[in-house]
Amino acid sequence: MRLFVGIPLAAAVMDELTAAAARLRSKDDALRWAAVESWHITLQFLGNTRPEQYECLIARLSELRSRPVPIRLGELGFFDRAGIFYTGVALSPELVSLQRRVVTATSKCGFVPEARPYHPHITLARARGEGRGRPLRSLEAKIDRQPSFSPFTAAEFLLYESHLSRTGSIYEVRHRFPLTPAPSP
Repeated sequence: MRLFVGIPLAAAVMDELTAAAARLRSKDDALRWAAVESWHITLQFLGNTRPEQYECLIARLSELRSRPVPIRLGELGFFDRAGIFYTGVALSPELVSLQRRVVTATSKCGFVPEARPYHPHITLARARGEGRGRPLRSLEAKIDRQPSFSPFTAAEFLLYESHLSRTGSIYEVRHRFPLTPAPSP
């Protein structure tokens, strides 16, 4: 199974992102738009996971203690080389701390941390094939102002399984982990 750890979005933010995407989307834009139900903030991509690693993940991530995390979405942006249109997520100390704790927990199960710096975002669309910069530039030209999104507090993080299909990945929630502070001594 292909797994990753992420934060689900609040319903109000999903609605705001849906409205922002609808203003920019067109039938002939040559982009593959991510399904609304797939939107999340990745904490760590794990990839192919063996059954014994899965059991280890559940145990180690269940031990993780963190307060609920304030989340604030940033601006719409583009990863040109990857052909991705996204909404950024502000790097708060709480989000960075949670991401590091997740990486520390998963490393005990044999997963290797990402070498690149953590850049939280929500993927909204992907450009396909050769010349994928053209649809992204067209989309960028449509953005006359950056939308504003409601802040929210993440009360949990999830372990997702990614199922590949011709229409894009489908994500299944495998386990939920509440964000609650460690008990007082």
